[in-house]
Amino acid sequence: MNEYAKVILPKVSFSKELFRKELAKCIRWAEKPEELDDLTQWCFRNFAEVHPEILNEVFTHNAA
Repeated sequence: MNEYAKVILPKVSFSKELFRKELAKCIRWAEKPEELDDLTQWCFRNFAEVHPEILNEVFTHNAA
């Protein structure tokens, strides 16, 4: 599943709404805690400068 995220998220990063939607979908599809951890780390490494507010919102919401 994380391979899908690594392909699609860079392609939609130009749009905040598409990025948020696809990121939420990828998080829902993560089957194991390790997959979610890997996705979280990868997203913050690659998109923290572009969409920090979306990353914090989506990952905080899903952690609760």
